[in-house]
Parts: sequence; structure tokens; C-alpha cells
Amino acid sequence: MLGTGMATPPLNALRALEAVARLGSFRAAAESLFVTQSAISHQIRNIEDWLQKPLFEREGNRTRLLPHGVDLARSLTAAFAEIDTACNRARDRKPSQALVIAAIPSVATCWLIPRLSRFRTAHPEVEFRIVYAMHGRDINFNDVDLAFVFSKGKPEFPQVETQLFLDAKNAPVCSPSLLQRLGKRPETPVDFQQMGLLHDGSTDGWKAWLQGSMGGGAAHSALTFDGATFEDFNLLRAAALSGQGVALCPLSIIKPDLDNGSLVQVSDHLLVDGYDYYLLSAPTEDPRILHQAALFRAWVLAERELPLISPRQDRFSLNDA
Repeated sequence: MLGTGMATPPLNALRALEAVARLGSFRAAAESLFVTQSAISHQIRNIEDWLQKPLFEREGNRTRLLPHGVDLARSLTAAFAEIDTACNRARDRKPSQALVIAAIPSVATCWLIPRLSRFRTAHPEVEFRIVYAMHGRDINFNDVDLAFVFSKGKPEFPQVETQLFLDAKNAPVCSPSLLQRLGKRPETPVDFQQMGLLHDGSTDGWKAWLQGSMGGGAAHSALTFDGATFEDFNLLRAAALSGQGVALCPLSIIKPDLDNGSLVQVSDHLLVDGYDYYLLSAPTEDPRILHQAALFRAWVLAERELPLISPRQDRFSLNDA
């Protein structure tokens, strides 16, 4: 067994375990580490062999991290964070004239980029570069000055300042044409199913929303939750805009679509699952970057209170349905 043949635990296996515990699933860990799920499973077996004890309780296709596995994973998270911080300190960042801003695709496409002309007008002296921050993947703050992320609870990184950017309260929305075809405001689970449910990654969102807003009656339990599933929010939004169904979307991100009448909120019931959008600021000793980052943060926080465009006076109203 590995436990008797190796003096030190396998590092790749420890990274796999930490990722599974931090992200909540083998699939998410595989995506974060750019490997397959089977590779993650193999690494978990490696560390269990080395420890000579199981780390997960397995019931069919379900796995649950055992208490001693939770303790080990928590220690690994702290240890890997210290290693990353030490390596970044030892690595010299290449001089750059640009403020580097990372943003998850939904924030970049729906909120940030449409407003950037305002920042350029207010601060033409600030040169910036926009890059993607992928949800569930670590950000190298040695190369990034500011980052917009989506997180369940306040994210914690060594020496990184965290500010709440936007809440992520979700509500069902659809195109005006789809609501007009239904002929009324949807009121029952069947009404929503008839509109066509659009899913963001999985059916969990709609299940939770219907359970919270309409209870778990017979009409709810009879639903099959059929509908298209999209792995990226921007794809989900595009499907909703084109009238393909009704989607659960964070109101703070799609506010411009609601203001200009491209999308209509069809219920006041909200889904609050603990996730929100945060703005992270990396530590720096460069006074120029420090000043530019401060200007950008101040602009972002002020911009949250402003509409992207003036609302259309003739936009579709629920009262018209």
C-alpha cells in the first residue's frame, strides 16, 4: 500500500482533496485543477491508501467527507494559501503601466464593459487591462490588481481586501414577447413550466425557488423540470432575451435589461442562496497602481447607484399581460 511505501504524502492527491472539500464536488475540483473527474477519484484513492483509512463516506453515487477528512482539508487550504503567498512574494511581477482588472464573464459582459466609457471619460490618465476571472478557479494576485468574483459568503485571501459589490438575489425573468404569448402573469408551477424553464448549470435553482415561493404541493412535486441547461450565465441570459423560456437571474446584473424592457421580472419572490458578487483588491507597494486602483474602486462603488441608460418609457409592463 502507498502508506507503507511513501515517506511523505502525495502532493497531487492532497491538492485534489483540498479542491474537493473547498468546492464541494469531484466535478468542480476537476474543473479547477484542469483534470478529469476520474483523475480526481484516483488521487483521492491515493491519499486514502497513504493514510490507510477512508476520507469519504460513500453511499451509492454520493460521497460525504468524514470529520477527520474535513479537518485535514481545512489545514491543507491554509497551507496551500501560505505556499502561494510565499511563491508570489518570491516572484517578481513584470513592470506594467496598466491596471489589471479580472472579472467573471457575467460581470464583465453585463455590468462592467458597458460602463467602462464612463470611467475612461472620468479618468483618461488610467490605463487598464480587462481579463477573465473564472468562477471556481484561483486568481493569481501577483498578476491581477482588482478582481470581481462570485462567492458564497465573503471570500478570504491573505492580505487581499474584500468589498461587497452587488447582491445576487435571483428572480424569474423572461422576454416581453414570451409573457405576451402566455397571456397572463404566471402564478402556479405549471404556468412557469409552460413558459419553459431555463436552467443555470442544474435544476437546483428552480427547485429551490418553487419550493420557497410556492411550497411543496402536488403541483410542484409533479413537475419534471424539463428545459435547456446552460453552463454559463451569459448563455442563459441570451436564451432568455431571445424568448426561449423563463430564467432565474440576479436582478443586480440584469438591471439594464429590465430598465430597457428587454427582460421582464414575472414574480416578486426572490431566491437568496448566500452567493453575492465581491470586489477584491490585491496588495501592492507600487504607489501608481495603488492610486489607480483606489480611483477605480471609488468609481465602481458610485456607479452601482446609477442606471446604465435611462429606462424606456414604453417598456412592457406586467399590467399589460
